Amino acid sequence: MLETALEVTVGDGVSFRFSIVNAGDTPIELTFADACRADFAVFADGVEVWRYSDGRAFAQTLTDAELQPGETAAFEEVWPDPTPGDYTAEATLRVRERAVSARTPFSV
Repeated sequence: MLETALEVTVGDGVSFRFSIVNAGDTPIELTFADACRADFAVFADGVEVWRYSDGRAFAQTLTDAELQPGETAAFEEVWPDPTPGDYTAEATLRVRERAVSARTPFSV
């Protein structure tokens, strides 16, 4: 069982921290399809206004990782040039086995 959290910090840009915790009693295998392990998107009124992976190329290599019981993995990124407004951030773990994501509202 994976538990997720998405923290947003507004300052010089908007910083995102996506945490995944193995809250179960057994290890969890994760398979990443490329070098982008987590992606971040920002929405305003349901319309996507920024995505970390847009316009970027990532190495196309399968990578496996194992998350032990109680272990946390964290991924961070920055939206460098936000416009003032009300938004929803979404972080997605880019694994093959399951859908893993978190959303949270924030304002700039």
